Amino acid sequence: MRKVTMQDLADALKVSRVTVWKVFNDYPGVSEPLRNEIITKALEMGYLKSEQPTSTEQQVNITEKDDPITVSVVVSRPDTSMFWISIIHCIAKQLAKDNINLMYTYLPSKYNDSYTLPAVLSNGTVQGMIVLNVYDIPILQMLNKLRIPKVFLDIVTSIPEDTLTGDLLLLEGHNTIRKITNSIIEKGRTEIGFIGPTDYARTNQDRYEGFLSAMSSNNLPVNSKLCLTGNIGIDTYQEEINQFLSGLHSMPQAFVCVNDFVANLVLQYLNEHKIQVPKDVAITGYDGITEHGDLTNYLTTVQVDLNALGKRLVRQLLYRINDPDSPYEIIYISFDVSFGDSTNF
Repeated sequence: MRKVTMQDLADALKVSRVTVWKVFNDYPGVSEPLRNEIITKALEMGYLKSEQPTSTEQQVNITEKDDPITVSVVVSRPDTSMFWISIIHCIAKQLAKDNINLMYTYLPSKYNDSYTLPAVLSNGTVQGMIVLNVYDIPILQMLNKLRIPKVFLDIVTSIPEDTLTGDLLLLEGHNTIRKITNSIIEKGRTEIGFIGPTDYARTNQDRYEGFLSAMSSNNLPVNSKLCLTGNIGIDTYQEEINQFLSGLHSMPQAFVCVNDFVANLVLQYLNEHKIQVPKDVAITGYDGITEHGDLTNYLTTVQVDLNALGKRLVRQLLYRINDPDSPYEIIYISFDVSFGDSTNF
């Protein structure tokens, strides 16, 4: 005879597997009447075995006490950068410590009319999800409609935060990029450009606003001709950045780049055209990724602690699973600026 599972109980009672899991793992968030109903049904179906009461309360033997939950990392194009791969690795390590199963769910980078989300996200296989590197609006909207606990790391700027059905974690960029830009201005350089698609991600927009804030507070005009902030194709970054730089009549004294990936492409162009960094043009980034070995400890950037980020994502998802009715949260995680020789002019 097949062993009764938590999913069988959930199906019989028309509740989620997470709710059943909470009852048998002593987690809050389930009303007392529903908790009693689940235990009664578990006894009826043979999931629990009654023992002789030792006090005024009946004792039960939970046959599947350690049955772990399963969560999914929902990700698009994780192989585009070690940044994403490293975050996934840190999430996996933290979930393993918490005895939680991890499932990878890979999504396309662009939606088409025939696309449907993988069934595992809606059929009860997973009890929560962490969404990484998904920036296609229709696909994000499909994920947002799912009725399971979820945490987003970043979001596109065109989706209002108050429409999200999950928590949102953001890497703080406004204050750190303002600090970086101010440091360049304090050294005497005032012609500064910004490179990075601001409509692609909320974090990109925050970093651009930090740049604008620094320029404004120092009474400096922003020359739009020195800024590339429009949409950049996900597969044509190098071509579009090179075209932008080639079209400039003269180089600014510094470029603030939205991330290290963009900064590396700008550095490549400048090196190829015999423009010295930082003597002629200072360069900054954000992320602190190590896949560009020659940038490590050279590029002025914001050093993201990926291990801390992975832990925080897991902790927030478990909170959301355990307390699904609590108000959704928008959480900023701050990291330190790392000044390197790319701005040491």
